[in-house]
Amino acid sequence: MASVWVRRSGAGHPEAMAVLAVLLPVLVMLAVGLWGLDRGGMWRDEGVTFQVARRSVPQIWQLLHSVDAVHGLYYLLMHPVLAPHPGEVALRLPSVCAAAATAGIVAALGVRLCRPRVGLWAGLLYAVTPMTGHFAQEGRSYALVAAGAAAATWLLVRAMTVPPARTKARTWGRAASRDWWAYGAVVAVTCLLHELAVLLLFAHAGTLALARVPARVWRAWGCAAGAVVLALVPLALVSHAQSAQVAWLPQPGLGSVARLLAAFTGPAWLVVVPHLVLIAVALRRPFARRGELSLQAVALPLMVVPPALLMTVSQFWPLYDDRYVLYALAGAPLLAAAGAERLVSLLPRLRLTVPTGARVTLIGVLAVTLGFAFQLPLFRLDRTPDHRADNLATVSATAGRELRPGDPVLFLPSIVRRSALTYPNGFRGVRNVALSAPGPSSGTLYGQEAAPSELRRRLSRLDHVWLVAEPFATRPTWTPDSPTERLKLTLVEEEFVPLQEITRGGVTLRLYIRRPPRTA
Repeated sequence: MASVWVRRSGAGHPEAMAVLAVLLPVLVMLAVGLWGLDRGGMWRDEGVTFQVARRSVPQIWQLLHSVDAVHGLYYLLMHPVLAPHPGEVALRLPSVCAAAATAGIVAALGVRLCRPRVGLWAGLLYAVTPMTGHFAQEGRSYALVAAGAAAATWLLVRAMTVPPARTKARTWGRAASRDWWAYGAVVAVTCLLHELAVLLLFAHAGTLALARVPARVWRAWGCAAGAVVLALVPLALVSHAQSAQVAWLPQPGLGSVARLLAAFTGPAWLVVVPHLVLIAVALRRPFARRGELSLQAVALPLMVVPPALLMTVSQFWPLYDDRYVLYALAGAPLLAAAGAERLVSLLPRLRLTVPTGARVTLIGVLAVTLGFAFQLPLFRLDRTPDHRADNLATVSATAGRELRPGDPVLFLPSIVRRSALTYPNGFRGVRNVALSAPGPSSGTLYGQEAAPSELRRRLSRLDHVWLVAEPFATRPTWTPDSPTERLKLTLVEEEFVPLQEITRGGVTLRLYIRRPPRTA
């Protein structure tokens, strides 16, 4: 059986080069993440983070018992972040920092498993991938999950590293034990940030299988993985009871695979094709050699296993969305960088002139820069306010221009209230006709609505009402499940007539006035 206990890669390389290979991707990712960070509006998911994380800790805890338990730890972590100066920059800054940390860890993996220039190329590729830049600027947990997964992968590799010959076995045994404990703790926290990160354990099992580890390594990893699963059971039980939240997810198909592959390598085909070629070149190398843990054995399961498993499960129980497997992206730049290094190593065999090491490194950096320049329009588009599914700031601004203090407002469905909760200035002074109790006190995201009888009584006193609705809610084919929502539709259609309509930011504002009484 080949040994997987690898010696420290990089021992023969200058430390300065290794540090630079890690630091440069971090700085590039920070620059990409901070560019256009305050784009002028939050979208619906960010709005949920913004309003929930500003509640008190007991109120957040109360909410998690009924909805959004899967994001509970993230909300608790964001609570102190948003407390001093709540705003778009503060909301997104943790994601930027997490993405920068991930780029650095990807680079560090390349340095450790291969050589500094491979780490540099991999880290830079990660930093300039549009999917990375997109989630680096979202006030959600996905960039933090990606950072946790990368850190856990680093700890896995570290725990599988053979000590130098001069290190005493007992001393190294204690250090290895600490590494496995750290690995389990990091994976557990990552899974608590989003439970579908548990698929990372299957990817790491694939790494151990490809590396042909001895039984003692499987036992150590199995103990850590078992502890993670036990820690995750309570969250899994609670979130399963809240699974209606993801009922909108479709069953993935071949199109989902193609889109994810393009997202992992870069959506532009002139970037996708070279990536795929380099990955194919990298995979021609054996996964395990005696005394060596290959980069391929680490990167390939990380890139393939979580998305493949989630798509397979989603054929029966749809759970797949590309953001849920963002953490798997880290494997793609590692493989592409390893493929580039493999091509460089083949040049002497082809009797071609081989540039010096510094020139090879520079050529790789320039190639990454060219790929970034080619995809620059995608980055610019992603930083426009209206590129997300909706823009709550635009809705609030439109409401501020049209609504007057005291105007009655109906939100249809009630989740459209998120614009008023995220940007309340545009709705200041209006009357929320259907609201019975606000979200923080009722333990709900958007507040508790009045019973149909009470809503009917309130609307009977009005001569006009503003309807703030999702576009689908104004279509004749839409039938809501909630009795209160059905009553809203019935009353505005039977007792009111539309007078004015404005559509902005993915939401429709429609003014209704009471229908004149019929004459005999």
